[in-house]
Amino acid sequence: MFSAVSVHRCLKQMQNLRYLCRFSTCSMLSGTHSRIKTTQLGIAKMDLSTSPICESGVGQMDLGSRIKRVSIEGNIAVGKSTFARLLQNVCQDWEVIPEPVSKWQNIEGTSQETSAGNLLEMMYADTPRWSYTFQTFSLLSRLRTQLQPPPPQLLHSSNTPVQVYERSVYSDRYIFALTMFQLGCINAAEWAVYQDWHSFLLEQFGALVQLEGIIYLRAPPETCMARLGMRGREEERGVKLDYLQKLHSQHESWLMDKTTVLHSEKLKQLPILVLDAGVEFESDPEVREMLTTKVKEFFRSL
Repeated sequence: MFSAVSVHRCLKQMQNLRYLCRFSTCSMLSGTHSRIKTTQLGIAKMDLSTSPICESGVGQMDLGSRIKRVSIEGNIAVGKSTFARLLQNVCQDWEVIPEPVSKWQNIEGTSQETSAGNLLEMMYADTPRWSYTFQTFSLLSRLRTQLQPPPPQLLHSSNTPVQVYERSVYSDRYIFALTMFQLGCINAAEWAVYQDWHSFLLEQFGALVQLEGIIYLRAPPETCMARLGMRGREEERGVKLDYLQKLHSQHESWLMDKTTVLHSEKLKQLPILVLDAGVEFESDPEVREMLTTKVKEFFRSL
C-alpha cells in the first residue's frame, strides 16, 4: 500500500500536471518558444516560462485535437508488439507507443541509481502478494504513457495523425485487474481501492487519454501459449494456458460480446476493429498488406 505522504505527493504532482496540460495546446502552438521537461515521475510537462501568452480566440487551431488515439488490445503474446512495429513502418503520421514493460521490470528506488526490484517478476512469482501493487503501478505507468505530448511531426502533419498505444488504462482495469480480482489474487478491499483510483484518475485526465478507437488482435489462447514459449520472456515462464484462456474470455466479454460492465459511456461506443491475429502476419507479406489495409481504412473512419 502507499503511505499517506507518498499519496499526497503523487496527488500534488498530478494536480500540477493537470494544470500544465490545460495550457499544452498554447505551448504547442508557440512552437520553438516552449520547452519540454520531464518530471521525476517520468511525465513530460511543458515549460511555459519562455512561451508567449496565447491570444484568445478566433482562428487558433487546436493542433493536438487532430490526433486520433487508438489502443491495440489482445491477450498476452498475441503479437501486439510485432504488430505495433509493423504499423510504425507503414506511415510516418502514425506514432506507436510501446507498453511500459521496462518500467515494470526495473522499479526505481529512492535514488534513480538504485532499483527496487523487478515488479513483473515478483507478481508472477507470488501473484496473491503482488497483484494489487503491480496493477496499481501498471495503471500509473500506462497513464503516464498516454499523457506524453505528441511529437512535433504529428502536430504539423498534413494528414490525419494517429497515436497507437500497446494496451491502455482501460484494459488495465477491465482485463487484468478484473481478472486478478475474480481469481482471488486481489481482495475485495484492494479491488475497491483500485477502482476508486482508476475512476478518480480518469475524472482528472479523461479528456487527455480518451481513445477514438480500439484494434483487437484476436487469436486462440493456444496460439498465444505457443508464441509465449517462443518469445522466452523470463518472467512469464510460469504462465499457464488456463490463465491465457481467462484473459481471452475477458477480452471477448469486453470487445465482442459487450457484456463487461463499463464505467464510461464514451468507452461503450468506441469503434472496434477486430483482426485475426491467429494467422502468421510477421513473415507473410500478403497477410501484412491485408491487415495494414484494414487499419488504414479504420483510421480514416475515425
